[in-house]
Amino acid sequence: MDQAILQSGLAAFVTLLVVVDPPGVVPIFVSLTKDELPARRRSILTRAVLVALAVALFFLIAGRAVLSYLGVSVYAFSISGGILLFATAMPMLFGHRGGLQAPERRERGPAEHDISVFPLAIPMLSGPGLIATILLLTSQASGDLRRLAAIAVSLVLVFLVAYASLYLGVCRLNDY
Repeated sequence: MDQAILQSGLAAFVTLLVVVDPPGVVPIFVSLTKDELPARRRSILTRAVLVALAVALFFLIAGRAVLSYLGVSVYAFSISGGILLFATAMPMLFGHRGGLQAPERRERGPAEHDISVFPLAIPMLSGPGLIATILLLTSQASGDLRRLAAIAVSLVLVFLVAYASLYLGVCRLNDY
């Protein structure tokens, strides 16, 4: 493999790992799934990571085309994602239950809410920061298929690290 491709793949891996921040998602995942049975927790984990990876790969392959079709720039996408995250976090500052906090058992309806897609896969694992980073990396690749493949491999590796981190968080929770 070409040295430049290897270096760009490694740079993409480190960048994507920092943006996804698997260790930072662990406390949220543990908090959201603390009342779940271990088997259900593992199911939520697997589904969340697979959905997040699918979203990331979709934006790697077709992200620019979709945003271009919609008339949205990468910068506008990043700003709107930041506003969405701010609006979600603001109630938490004042002690109100935010959208990312699990409802209490008595607040849940008869049909359990599946948290694997929202908020775990999107926006926690595969949020606007990751999507903007993927779009930036694909623009830097300039259509070079080897570089795009290196980014795809980096994405898979990042989500394997995320799965391992979250799984260890589940195992730690089972100890208590």
